Amino acid sequence: MELYSEKAEIYFSNTRSDLIKLLPINANSKILEIGSGGGDTLVEIKRRGLAAEVVGVELFSMPNTKQTDPAIDSFFICDIEKDFPQLQKEYFDVIICGDVLEHLLDPWSIVEELVKHLKPNGLIIASLPNFRFRSALFKVFFKGDFSYTKDGIFDKTHFRFFCKKNIVELFTSRELSVQSIYPNFKFSDKAKRARFLNLFSLGVFEEFLALQFLVVAKKRVI
Repeated sequence: MELYSEKAEIYFSNTRSDLIKLLPINANSKILEIGSGGGDTLVEIKRRGLAAEVVGVELFSMPNTKQTDPAIDSFFICDIEKDFPQLQKEYFDVIICGDVLEHLLDPWSIVEELVKHLKPNGLIIASLPNFRFRSALFKVFFKGDFSYTKDGIFDKTHFRFFCKKNIVELFTSRELSVQSIYPNFKFSDKAKRARFLNLFSLGVFEEFLALQFLVVAKKRVI
């Protein structure tokens, strides 16, 4: 946990507009966010009228943030791999996991647990870093270097690494199916250039250009 103290404040207080764009337009939605940071994304969801109830879960209590904002209906401080909060089954319309699953020892088990709390046809909207990103490959295969950093793909707090194929596998099961997966160039350097190259190449080099992937998975009706 001490490694998180090295991170800049923006790491925890960033509003994830890229994930909000993927939310269904439903003012009556109940939304759970895992890894809510300072609560900014949940407050913004309420402000835009995209949910009737928002619930957050975060590893740390953060003073002087929006974790205690009245717009957030419930906020849990816990380690979900050790003490998953007591949440109602088949209750949420959407569960958001923005750059959090790669920080877990067993993200596969957590996804299975999250599905239990989704309504039938409910969605998991997540983002995960793409290890096939060009600079990551260059660093490992050409420089022979797997040193960790304070943030980015080689973040010291990352326990798991994924390529696009593995992200699809993570969200594919008897109860869950991937509806869509999008490359995200937003946080990479030279993002405009990456978008152009991806468009020009008809997506052939997508996995080398995207810093992360955004995925939308739906709970199957069984």
